Amino acid sequence: MTLKTEQVFENQDLFLNRHVSHSEAEQKEMLDVVGASSLDELIDQTVPESIRLRRPLDLPAPRGEMAALSELREIMGKNRIFKSLIGQGYYGTETPNVILRNLLENPGWYTQYTPYQAEISQGRLELLLAFQTMVADLTALPVANASLLDEGTAAAEAMAMCYRAAKGKKPVFFASSDLFPQTLAVLQTRASALGIELRVGAPETLDDLSGICGAIVQYPNKFGYLKDYSPLSEKLHQAGALLVVACDLLSLVQLKAPGEFGADIAVGSAQRFGNPMWFGGPHAAFMATTDALKRQMPGRLVGVSKDAEGRDAYRLSLQTREQHVRREKATSNICTAQALCAMISTCYAIYHGPQGLKQIAARVHGLTDILRRGLTRLGYAVGKIPFFDTISVPVDAESEEMLYQAALDQQINLRRTPGRLGISLDETCDLALLDKLFALFACGAEVPFSAQSIEKEAHSEADPQFRRQSPFLQHPVFSKFHSEHEMLRYLYRLQERDISLTRSMIPLGSCTMKLNPTTCMLPISWPEVTAIHPFAPKDQWPGYEELIQKLTSYLTEITGFKGVSFQPNAGAAGEYSGLKVIAAWHKSRGDEKRKVCLIPASAHGTNPASAVMAGFEVVTVACTGKGDIDLDDLREKSERYADQLGALMITYPSTHGVFEEGIVEICRIVHAHGGLVYFDGANMNAEVGLCRPGDLGADVCHLNLHKTFASPHGGGGPGVGPICVSEALVPFLPGAGQVGPVSSAPFGSAGILPIAYLYIEMMGAEGLAAASKYAILNANYMAERLKVAYPVLYRGAHGRVAHEFILDCNAFKASADIDVDDIAKRLMDFGFHAPTMSFPVHGTLMIEPTESESKAELDRLCDALLEIRSEIAEIEAQKADRADNLLKSAPHTAESLLTAEWPHGYSRQKAAYPLDFVKENKYWPPVSRIDNTYGDRHLVCLLP
Repeated sequence: MTLKTEQVFENQDLFLNRHVSHSEAEQKEMLDVVGASSLDELIDQTVPESIRLRRPLDLPAPRGEMAALSELREIMGKNRIFKSLIGQGYYGTETPNVILRNLLENPGWYTQYTPYQAEISQGRLELLLAFQTMVADLTALPVANASLLDEGTAAAEAMAMCYRAAKGKKPVFFASSDLFPQTLAVLQTRASALGIELRVGAPETLDDLSGICGAIVQYPNKFGYLKDYSPLSEKLHQAGALLVVACDLLSLVQLKAPGEFGADIAVGSAQRFGNPMWFGGPHAAFMATTDALKRQMPGRLVGVSKDAEGRDAYRLSLQTREQHVRREKATSNICTAQALCAMISTCYAIYHGPQGLKQIAARVHGLTDILRRGLTRLGYAVGKIPFFDTISVPVDAESEEMLYQAALDQQINLRRTPGRLGISLDETCDLALLDKLFALFACGAEVPFSAQSIEKEAHSEADPQFRRQSPFLQHPVFSKFHSEHEMLRYLYRLQERDISLTRSMIPLGSCTMKLNPTTCMLPISWPEVTAIHPFAPKDQWPGYEELIQKLTSYLTEITGFKGVSFQPNAGAAGEYSGLKVIAAWHKSRGDEKRKVCLIPASAHGTNPASAVMAGFEVVTVACTGKGDIDLDDLREKSERYADQLGALMITYPSTHGVFEEGIVEICRIVHAHGGLVYFDGANMNAEVGLCRPGDLGADVCHLNLHKTFASPHGGGGPGVGPICVSEALVPFLPGAGQVGPVSSAPFGSAGILPIAYLYIEMMGAEGLAAASKYAILNANYMAERLKVAYPVLYRGAHGRVAHEFILDCNAFKASADIDVDDIAKRLMDFGFHAPTMSFPVHGTLMIEPTESESKAELDRLCDALLEIRSEIAEIEAQKADRADNLLKSAPHTAESLLTAEWPHGYSRQKAAYPLDFVKENKYWPPVSRIDNTYGDRHLVCLLP
């Protein structure tokens, strides 16, 4: 693909030419295979004429990579970096450079997908298992998951767990008034939809426990104080209720762990373990719980199993909880979590080890004690209430304003609450900062002491009543890699165990594993991006404001909508948020009874799970044999539930990989019966520049910036799932008043918004439309090449697929005893990640090649799949054994090929090097096939 500018002296090195690599000859060859005379003809045959956007998107002309980067640096340079002592769950931290460069900034880590194919994901699974071990150790609870989205939503998930544990018979949840305010706000948003009554008050006043399923407290609380919650725990347990503790990992290095004073669930954020503040995100939240509640946990849980050769191997456990299996009965809608951020926090703990963490915690606490003693000397009544890193200074209204402004003049942010100024210290603070604070609070008078002079009398250990006695991080992994060289090698050793986009394409349907451009990734490490606190005064982040305003204008133009919220920090969070907006709109019109959400049988499982979370009742709409929504069934159910119809959730193009011709009629039917239409933006990569959801009749849609707009998947997060809404729904966006916040930070995972912004800036309107066209070309080219070996299950009205397609593999079970799992494992021997398996149809493979893959790479995957089909044919012809064959024994490890006695009826050469191209870049799976059943029956979720 070549996009040229008008002037010969203008920069011709536009990003689209780097993003789509097909030469004119390759494009012609692909179109010949497809049977189209031109790319435009193919698009005309694929996208219904009735929905086409017949004008260019109104976006700026594409910029060269360096020009776009330079402009963004100018924008973000407008941010003012103050020393933020606001705390409230967000703290300064020092990301070790060996982790910054070799994990956060390394495409070998950030281009990976969620580790569903465990044999080729052992590196990140080990780090996520170490994350679980770290959290379980520090909280003193036996089971932890592999991260959640942020602290506020983790608390909301814990509330839902308590409600489920009581089987819905106890509808009241108690929240301490000392919680971080953003956590309390997210709880209020979530409780209203789930039918939970949220009571807020001081924990010591909680006497009436009737109907209470659980309670949540903050430890230390929002003022920094420590309280003994053991009596509360006993009281709750006697009443059959659960205790949730929102806590801070660094504080737990010094403080008695929640599990040691009776907590049933612990939640919090791992942000200060090496993840920058990033103006609010992304950050890995955590959840740990008792053994009795482990099967109620939301999110992903990494466990230990065995491979075919008896070795320990890691995998995602309790897979039956996945949303596409349990749908509206799922424990949560969480699909993408914060894997990359969790791995950063894990490596931070590994690099420092338990002793290093103790030193950091002691230093932070010691500095805070110096601050307390100094402020006491200056006459402030800070008291002696036990604390960890935060001091709350009582002040009158006049002094509060004066001191707050004086701090701003010194480029220091303090936390304001009525009658108090809060000061939270972190590992980036030092004695010089304390001297500044003492001078500030002296209000112009001379300070008769220095921070250093108080140092000897300060305590670096926590108050004895709350002091931790139990050991933590005893596993050898936390003691082996403290030198940079060892840490560097450890990271690369793990990286080499995994398949990422640095090795080969990842053809997962409905996942859009496209290029994450290097230029787009550079800003996430800039200080002006990383060092802004989400609750800093607005005049400190004009750069972020401009970025968000521009990105909002781009996304509204691309989608045809009028408003955007960036709060949702994952695609499924966008689904939940969009449905909350719809529910609020109905409520404003007195239509609170509209609680039915129609969802096609082909929908991604997060759709029904999100609908339930948003307070809707799910009614399934049938699909036709061609994969389209059954319009007769839609009409019948719209009429049946006319007085209750709240919404229809639909993915477009459909999860069957086609542009449905009846999409406008579908929207009309729902609107005619009083409902609104929610578009799942999972497949937006086939639409940008070709059609717009808002023009088709949709009222709200979410976008996956980590799919369509080139943000990385990070091995299972972070994702960004902003919602776009029609003009009528703008007043109901999260945080606008009608709907409360859906995430902890005002703009969600704002720190990675520069990625999508730069992608749009570098592509421009023509480039974005071209990307959609080439995504469609690549999918149709592969479908045509593979149809001789695998039936293509669904096609559009003119015989075309959209940007993805489904191969039917069901016949192989009868003919050769081969299923899609066998094909997936054999692909590993070729160096490929498998396509999406058995979704949305059982026994199928769904392939999405994206626009950024070269023809050579597409051909390699096609050749691999065709070779596998010939291997299946050998079984069908009884030339290969049905039990002992290349597929059933896959993947083949290097170790297995070195055995003296080769136990198989096929050659080692065929097992390891099935095609010549494999020899050029051989990937060796680190483990053989993993026993999933063993892992679920013998659930071990800590490092062995």
